[in-house]
Amino acid sequence: MANISFEKALEKLEKTIEELEEGGLSLDNSLKKYEEGIKLARLCQENLDKAKKKIETLMKKDSGKFEQKPFEEENK
Repeated sequence: MANISFEKALEKLEKTIEELEEGGLSLDNSLKKYEEGIKLARLCQENLDKAKKKIETLMKKDSGKFEQKPFEEENK
C-alpha cells in the first residue's frame, strides 16, 4: 500500500468511510475496513507531510533579490 498515490489513497479512504457509515457490514468486516481506513489515513498524512517539507516560498528581500524560505503554515 506504500506505493499508492495520494489521490488513490484518498479515494479509497473516502469509499471506506462511506461503507462504514452505511452500517451494513458485519463486525469482522467493519473492523477490517476500519483498519484499512486507518492505514490509508496515515499514508495520506505521510504524503501531506512530505509535500509540506518540499514546499518553499520565495520572499523578496529589500535589496530586490529573492530568498528561499521554508513553507510555514498560517493556521497552526
